[in-house]
Amino acid sequence: MPSEQPPAERREVTVRRAPKYVPFLILGALVGVAAAAVAAYAVPANPSFDAGAVFGFFMVWFAGGGAILGAVLALVLDRRSIRRQQRAVVEAVPDSEPDTDGQP
Repeated sequence: MPSEQPPAERREVTVRRAPKYVPFLILGALVGVAAAAVAAYAVPANPSFDAGAVFGFFMVWFAGGGAILGAVLALVLDRRSIRRQQRAVVEAVPDSEPDTDGQP
């Protein structure tokens, strides 16, 4: 005896590839830290300042700037993904087996 299935529900959805912001922020901050290391240790040292102190000062500024630039890049990519979004039609598929919730 075949079981009667209700008619499948069809909906139109929007599909787009949006970036995740946290990886962009972290990567921007890490690039900023690397740039701070280059700025602090690649130039000739000033005898009145320790190289570690210069690196710490530059690290705060460059990491913040890198995180801001990473966020701006993520926003630009997000806007670009909005322009490239596509429409799709989805249909619900009924389960082939009923749920047992762990009961035998």
